[in-house]
Amino acid sequence: MIKLRILPLNDRRSHRAATGALFFLSGLCNSSWASRIPTIQQNLKLSDGAMGGVLMAAPVGLMLSLPVAGWLIQLKGSRLVAGFSAVTYISMLQLLGMAPSTALLVSSLLLFGFSGNLLNISMNTQAVEVEALYGRTIMASFHGLWSLASFTGALVGTAMMAVPVTPTGHFLIIGAVAVTLMALSFPRLLPAQEVAEDVKKTMFAKPDRSLVALGLVALLVMICEGAMADWSGIFFKKIVRVSPSSVGLGYASFTCTMAFGRFVADGLVTRIGMKKVLQGSGLLITAGLVLAVAVPQLPTAVLGMFLVGLGSSSVVPLILSTAGKSKTVSAGMALASISTISFMGLLFGPPLIGFIAGATSLRVSFLFLSLMGLFIAGTVARMRE
Repeated sequence: MIKLRILPLNDRRSHRAATGALFFLSGLCNSSWASRIPTIQQNLKLSDGAMGGVLMAAPVGLMLSLPVAGWLIQLKGSRLVAGFSAVTYISMLQLLGMAPSTALLVSSLLLFGFSGNLLNISMNTQAVEVEALYGRTIMASFHGLWSLASFTGALVGTAMMAVPVTPTGHFLIIGAVAVTLMALSFPRLLPAQEVAEDVKKTMFAKPDRSLVALGLVALLVMICEGAMADWSGIFFKKIVRVSPSSVGLGYASFTCTMAFGRFVADGLVTRIGMKKVLQGSGLLITAGLVLAVAVPQLPTAVLGMFLVGLGSSSVVPLILSTAGKSKTVSAGMALASISTISFMGLLFGPPLIGFIAGATSLRVSFLFLSLMGLFIAGTVARMRE
């Protein structure tokens, strides 16, 4: 007879599993929404321009959450904020699938972005606290679960469209899975840690120099991630000149190695140290982009994207892990500061690459992008261990 082993509520492995469930939930909901954007656009009869405007609601919601996320986590604790934001995030996903009008879609997407970032910062705060229980780096593995969930959500979304299942039915299924994960994980999340009363009253905290440096590294890698998402397909189409069926190979290679790199990064940090891993990551990003630009053939370009994904994979998780140990501000406030700085890279990176490509060429813009890796390695080299 098979006996199921249930971890006790206060076991550190139980806390780790619960936090991992949050990351999986977040990635699953995010990719499920992304996979059905074309269907929802078609259902509401929106032009590409109109849909582009609608999609801006999510980053606007994210930006609105940035000033309050760290303060709210200090005030109520990451456990309570994670529970509230997860339920809101799942609920907004349902409204996105059922939205009968553009107005409701925009308002739901605004709250989807707001609650999604609250969940992001609160679950990363939980991860920092669980990491402290282990006494070693485990942050990257949590982000690996997010990547795995994102890949799973994309596959499920593809299958749902093939059947076909409406976005409403699809998101109800995803919602049921997400609610189950939340119900199982919430009792096993770490309780709120005590925060000084004077700190609780501070909604805005100026990050110290070390946090600014960490934020800069995160910003640089987010520029690369955003550019890969928006421009790698165009690079393969116009520069590598592949067939339409192969245009997505570069981004697929990038995302696959992103997930793989996150699952192996923690072990590398234990063996060679955080600083060397981050420096090596920056050099891999540069090497991959230079290879793709210098030899724009399908095998070398795919290998280049492979290296960029491997280099990008662990930078943000390791930066968050380091920031969460700040001695000047609480973990929640530190992570909110890093998120605020790095989000600018994701927001402005892709347009910047487009501007450079328009003024020169796409190959030149990718060479410019390769400098981000060198800047990462150089910035990390000046950091203290």
